Amino acid sequence: LSSKAEGAPSTMMNADMDAVEAENQVELEEKTRLINQVLELQHTLEDLSARVDAVKEENLKLKSENQVLGQYIENLMSASSVFQTTDTKSKRK
Repeated sequence: LSSKAEGAPSTMMNADMDAVEAENQVELEEKTRLINQVLELQHTLEDLSARVDAVKEENLKLKSENQVLGQYIENLMSASSVFQTTDTKSKRK
């Protein structure tokens, strides 16, 4: 009888340890999943940040080109007689 009584607590202790081990495994898997998700989000953020920087640079370049073209068009218009202001009073006479 004494051997059976001593064996039961040992079996329960092993079951408790298995349960704790299983719980720890679940927690470890959840932590691993969360870490991987965080890393993926960090990479996505880095990619988006790089894209924003590239778009900003392109925007500045296009603004500069637009200013040059605007000045060029303005100079052409001022040099052309078609776009010169006319005095309407002198034409009526």
